[in-house]
Amino acid sequence: MSTTPCERNTDLNQAIDSYAEELKLHAHTIGSHGMSEMAFYQSGIFRGAIEKIRGTFSASMADKRIFASAILNFMQDEGHIADWESSGGQNRHDYLVTLNNGRLAAIELKGCLDGNNTNIFVRPPHVNEFIIWSICTNEASDPRHNAWSGIHTRLSAEIISSSQQVDGLIILDWLCGTISRPCPKLSGEVPDMPTEVGPYRIPPPCIYVFPSTIPSPRNNPSPTVPQVSDVGILKAFHDSFGGSNQYLNFVSFNVSYRGSDTVRSTTIRRNGHIVRESARPTPIRRT
Repeated sequence: MSTTPCERNTDLNQAIDSYAEELKLHAHTIGSHGMSEMAFYQSGIFRGAIEKIRGTFSASMADKRIFASAILNFMQDEGHIADWESSGGQNRHDYLVTLNNGRLAAIELKGCLDGNNTNIFVRPPHVNEFIIWSICTNEASDPRHNAWSGIHTRLSAEIISSSQQVDGLIILDWLCGTISRPCPKLSGEVPDMPTEVGPYRIPPPCIYVFPSTIPSPRNNPSPTVPQVSDVGILKAFHDSFGGSNQYLNFVSFNVSYRGSDTVRSTTIRRNGHIVRESARPTPIRRT
């Protein structure tokens, strides 16, 4: 078992790697530049063209906001949340959601979780719940590596060192369930069904429930992890897209001192089983 049941398409990744090598080898034969092979590669045309294409195809924040808006509108239309609004560019969170019981939840959008940007967030003081939403749009990325990197390496360190409560994590984007990122939830013995949301076919999201309080070496070394029903925004995502309870993930942190270091261990459980845990306590290094 693994951090997330989703996985990258290894055949597609091998095809991408092979094509990249072929492109590097034969790039000088393409186009009307009229240069020799040596002059072409020395000119910087190839590198510049690759960077331009990369910029064109990279999903912008606007693309992610369009997707997130479609999801939140659907959740509101189906009665799983009462209202939502964008928080604008001046805040360290992206959306404020009013749940059906009147509680407020804030959502911070992130990418693939394997970069330092994952650590940058501020929980608004007036909200009842705060979650991270990963929208990863890199077809060649490894969702299992990204999820563990985000949860253990980055989020646990930020939660503990900055004393910021994060109630959970959602992993859901428009690549989920496509050929580049097959979703086993849609192909099991009793498969879940994707949900049509505008142009998107949405599988049940990967949901991670975090501890209900902030870990502290002396006073709270291993805080309890609540049920998904205790975190309204996670329950709303779970219910909106017909998720099965067997795919819910529960994340526990254990923090202590080892000499002068603060160290933590992370364990992820799904359907009653440990699917990933730290090999050993890891020091928190903050600069």
